[in-house]
Amino acid sequence: MQKQPRTVAIIQARMSSTRLPGKVLKEIAGQPMLAWVVERTRRAHTVQEVVVATTVEPGDDPVADACASRGYPCYRGSLADVLDRYYQAARHYQADVIVRITADCPLIDPLEIDHVINEFFAQEVDFAANRLPPPLGRTYPIGLDVEVCSFTALEKAWLDAAQGYEREHVMPYLYHVPGRFKVLRVDHVPDYGHLRWTVDTPADLELIQTIVNRFGGRQDFSWLDVLALFEQEPELANINAGVTQKTLTDTENQGNAS
Repeated sequence: MQKQPRTVAIIQARMSSTRLPGKVLKEIAGQPMLAWVVERTRRAHTVQEVVVATTVEPGDDPVADACASRGYPCYRGSLADVLDRYYQAARHYQADVIVRITADCPLIDPLEIDHVINEFFAQEVDFAANRLPPPLGRTYPIGLDVEVCSFTALEKAWLDAAQGYEREHVMPYLYHVPGRFKVLRVDHVPDYGHLRWTVDTPADLELIQTIVNRFGGRQDFSWLDVLALFEQEPELANINAGVTQKTLTDTENQGNAS
C-alpha cells in the first residue's frame, strides 16, 4: 500500500516589515495576526502539520516566543535566504509536499488551501498556486495566496536557484522559466484579483480589523463570506485602495512577512 504523502504547511513570518513593523503580531479581535493565519490554516483537511518558519535574528524572538506560548511548531532559519529556511524546515518536519503561506494573510481560507492541494495532486504537477506575483497574474483576492510544491521540486530550487529574488520569494525558480517544471495556476471565474485582503500597511490592517469585526471576531468565516460582505458594503475597499502590491523582483527588505 502506497504511503500517503505528508503535506506540511509552512507559514513564513518575521518582525522586520518596513511598511508595518511587527505586523505579524498585530492584534486582530484580541489575537495576534499570526494566530489567525495558523488557526485558519489548521482547518484545512489536506494538511497534516502547520509550521511557522521565522528567522534566527534576535528581533524575531517575539515570533518564536508567540509560537512557544501557543504550542505552534516553529523553525528558525535564514533571514534573507527564505528558500533555505523553507527547505530546512521541510526537511526537519519530513514534508513530502510543502504548502507556502505567508503570515500577512489572516483571511487565508482552509477550503481554498484544500482546493489548491487537491488540484496539485489531481493534475500531478510539481507546483500549483492560486496566484503568481505581478505581472504574472491572479484571479483570487490578494491575501488568499496558496503555493504548493513537491519536496523534490523544492530541493531542486534550493540547489539551483541563484537570483536574489528566487531565494527571497522561495518558489519563483519553479515557475518563472516555462517548461522547467510542471506548473498549474488555479484560477477563479469571475476574476477577483483586484481585491486586497492582505496586511502590509496600517490601512490594510484597518481593513482586516473592520472585516473581522463584521463577523463578531469569529474565525470560521470563508472568503466567500467576505466577498458577500464587500458586495453589501463596497465602500470597504476604499480603506486600503491606495496601497500598491509588491512585484516578483521586490526584495524581502521592502516589507513583506517573510
